[in-house]
Parts: sequence; structure tokens; C-alpha cells
Amino acid sequence: MMQKVLIINCHQPYPVSPGQLNASLVSRMQQQLQNSGYEVALTIVNEGYQIAKEVEKHLWADVIIIQTPVYWMGLPWIGKKYIDEIFSAGAAVGFFYSDGRSSQDPKRNYGMGGGMAPRRYMLSLTYNAPAEAFGNPEEPFMAGKGVDDMFLPLHLSFRFLGMQALPTFACHDVHKAPEIAADFARLEAHLRAHFPAV
Repeated sequence: MMQKVLIINCHQPYPVSPGQLNASLVSRMQQQLQNSGYEVALTIVNEGYQIAKEVEKHLWADVIIIQTPVYWMGLPWIGKKYIDEIFSAGAAVGFFYSDGRSSQDPKRNYGMGGGMAPRRYMLSLTYNAPAEAFGNPEEPFMAGKGVDDMFLPLHLSFRFLGMQALPTFACHDVHKAPEIAADFARLEAHLRAHFPAV
């Protein structure tokens, strides 16, 4: 039973994106999970962090939630920097992974040596793009791709550690046509479905 959750807020402030929605989503996740019996740790990347302590948090957690806006089709720079630093530090102390290959068969099973199983992770994303832009081959920009296709490198990074994905949560059209109350209600239902009370 997963009981310890690390929530990482990767928001990077910009004048048009101060981070209120991401902070509110994190606060609601934290409160709901704690009310359901989970222990919750929190990292706000923009406020700074200590690499060794973040490695410890990753090893402590049963589930890691990445809360992030989508900037230029991916993580904000500080979010990618955080992932690079923490995952590399975890590798350096030998906890997170080997690359999965053996000296007997070095051409097979690359990426399958993750040491973080059976931990899980979840992405929670805020998009300015409307939901209708995704999963529709007639929309020319995404050409039928979904929100998880856009975050394939991050999914593969977690898979490289041996972690399994929980379903992604996403808010759409958050600048031009926000539906914040509905997003909060959907988040509550999403957490109830994937984080049962302990």
C-alpha cells in the first residue's frame, strides 16, 4: 500500500504565469491526501532545495507527483534542472538504477535496470492549450498526439528508474478559458480514484 507521497511543484514564475493555479493544485492535493491518511512531503523547486535531501525524499516516497505548467511543450527549465540534478545524484550513490544491460548481453534490456520499483509517479499538468487540441488527428499541431506523448521524455526518465505511471491529470485552457472550479473537482475525483484512503 502506497502511503508516503512526495509532491514536487515545478512552476517557474513568469509575469503572465505567477503560479497561483499550480500552488492551489498542490495545496489541494496535500490536504486531500493527508485527510485520506497519507504522509506528504513537499518540494517547491523555485524556492530552492538541497540535492541530498531531495534524493532522500525520493527514496522515502512511495509515490512522486510532479505538478507543473507546460512551458514550450515540456517542463519549465527549473523543473528539468531539478530532475537532472536529483536523478543524477541518486545514480551516483547507487540507489536509483543501473541501465539494465548485462556484460553477457550488452545489446538488450537497455533502460530496464531501475532500482526504484515498486514506486509510482503521477504527472499533474497545466496547459493553456484546450483539451480538444489533443487526441484528434484533424488538429494539425498535435496531429493526434496526447498529453502523455508530449511528456514522453519525462515518462521515460521515471521508467528508467523502474517506476510505474499513475494516470496523468491535466488542466486545459488555463489562460484563455479557465474552468478552475471544474478542474478542482476533477482533481479531487482523480485522487480518490488513484489514492484510496489508508
